[in-house]
Amino acid sequence: MTHDPLMPDSLLEAIPHAALVLDTAQDQVVAANQLAKRLLAQDDAEGFRFAPHIAGNFGGFLVFLDELAHRGRVWRRDIPLQDKNRHPLSCELRGTPIGHAQTLVMLTLIDLNELSRHDQIAEAGDVQRLGLLEWQRAQAFFSELERQNQLILNAAGEGIYGVNADGKTTFVNRAAREMLGWSAEDLLGRDIHSMIHHHHLNGEHYPAHDCPIYQSFRYEQVNRIEDEVFWRKDGKPIRVEYVSTPIYDQNVLAGAVVIFRDITERKENESKLHSAMEEVQALRERLEQENAYLQETIASERAHHDIIGRSPAVLQLLSKIDLVAGTDASVLILGEAGTGKALVASAIHKGSARRRRSLIHFKCSAVTSDAIEAELFGQIRGAFPGALRDKPGVLELAHNGTLFLDDVDELPLNLQGRLLHALQEHSVTRLGDTRARDIDLRVIAASRRNLEVLARKGAFREELLMFLNVFPINCLPLRDRREDLPALAAHFLTLSCQRLNIRPPIISKLSMEKLIAYDWPGNVRELQNVIDRGSIISTGGKLQIDLGLTTPQSSAGDVAVLSEADMAAAQRNNLVAALRRTNGKVAGDDGAAQLLGIQPTTLYSRIKKLRIAAEEWH
Repeated sequence: MTHDPLMPDSLLEAIPHAALVLDTAQDQVVAANQLAKRLLAQDDAEGFRFAPHIAGNFGGFLVFLDELAHRGRVWRRDIPLQDKNRHPLSCELRGTPIGHAQTLVMLTLIDLNELSRHDQIAEAGDVQRLGLLEWQRAQAFFSELERQNQLILNAAGEGIYGVNADGKTTFVNRAAREMLGWSAEDLLGRDIHSMIHHHHLNGEHYPAHDCPIYQSFRYEQVNRIEDEVFWRKDGKPIRVEYVSTPIYDQNVLAGAVVIFRDITERKENESKLHSAMEEVQALRERLEQENAYLQETIASERAHHDIIGRSPAVLQLLSKIDLVAGTDASVLILGEAGTGKALVASAIHKGSARRRRSLIHFKCSAVTSDAIEAELFGQIRGAFPGALRDKPGVLELAHNGTLFLDDVDELPLNLQGRLLHALQEHSVTRLGDTRARDIDLRVIAASRRNLEVLARKGAFREELLMFLNVFPINCLPLRDRREDLPALAAHFLTLSCQRLNIRPPIISKLSMEKLIAYDWPGNVRELQNVIDRGSIISTGGKLQIDLGLTTPQSSAGDVAVLSEADMAAAQRNNLVAALRRTNGKVAGDDGAAQLLGIQPTTLYSRIKKLRIAAEEWH
């Protein structure tokens, strides 16, 4: 290599970067320091060409030399270089002319990769030089940030805790600790599910993999749960609603955060409200049912209004009513059908201290045998197939009032003992229930048959008879108090004509004699039916008496004998005739039940029993 006297090797070696002297006319490197040789992978051979080290943009290199000749100092980074083995180099190329020679230039090759490493080392040195004080300041900053975060978490009214991807507790705020009774030391780093969420409220085990919180930190799901339980340290449950949300660390699922609220008090209030609403609903249903019984009682009383008559039998009856009404004694009313037993029961109730409460009229013969138990004692929902709601029985409906058991002789024998027990113990248990309800009521019973005879035959419980028969009252049949017929006939005629909105006809002496001569097997109820029919068919201002299916009597007590089949046929025909006259209307004013003097439930039962079809009265 030929050395330039103006650029000795010692000067080139003193340059801290790769440097060489290039003869541009010959494209020959006339001198190079060790850094340049190492960078270009050249050995110590005498001289080498520079052009092969230009990897591209050779035109740019020529412009670089031209600019160097005119400006004296030039640098560029857009001329790619390579070493002898054609490995690319990232360099900044700097040029400086040497002396007065027109062809010699010094090229400095600054390795940009090395320069970048120097910058990194310098930056690291700067950080190091900041020293312990800056590190402490950074630590203080992050500690303050952590403290502020803890203040925010602890100030929250909701319970907040975090779990990592393994289900271990990472933090618990103060509200959570207070609600759960666990300390931070109890929970941090431990499986919180097994401590506070391990069982359902009913005691059933709650596996972790079924837990919505588990699903949050396993399957990245946000879950909102409105009613579950967490378990306190003392073993008591609290009702909670919570939201579990997955959390991430640089897009990697790291766990979940749970925010929960204690809703125990709210649930208790909701339960109390629900119970109160159920009580209101039960009371409403009870009042509706009680009203239904009262409507039947009112319909029955409309037929009689007051006890009519001034015969010795009626006066004695009124005297007995006055004697017993003011007491709480049980009353047993005996008498044939249509003699006014319900009217006597109503008069006793109206004269009692219980008159401000209901008189519940329950006709034992009007309810089917499979339904009478529920009607008497009540039911709860699901007690038996078809029991779709809670329903009080007549014993409950009559609480603080009076229960009138009409046709008590029709009460099934297997229920008489339970009825007696309820009356004696002053409590009743609904079907399907285990809770006994207190009752305070007065009992009035009525029967068409002699209960003492039935008791001797084993058809009626003697103990129940003794309970009911504290004060017996007999209602005499109409044929035994014929002197009351004129007053009764006039009373019913007035009622009938008011209902029909017609002028009352006159009851002639002949018609009255006809009424008095008749034996009245249906008693007062039959008399009312006869008067109603007479009001409808009468013309000319006189009451026409039509005894219908009844048989005239030749003398008092001489009654025609009919077979069971004749009596059944007569009853059926009479029902069809009543339905035909009312166009099939059963209940209410001008209904067939009112025309026949019986309650609608009784008529419905008989229509069903006798299989009377609608076609028969149309």
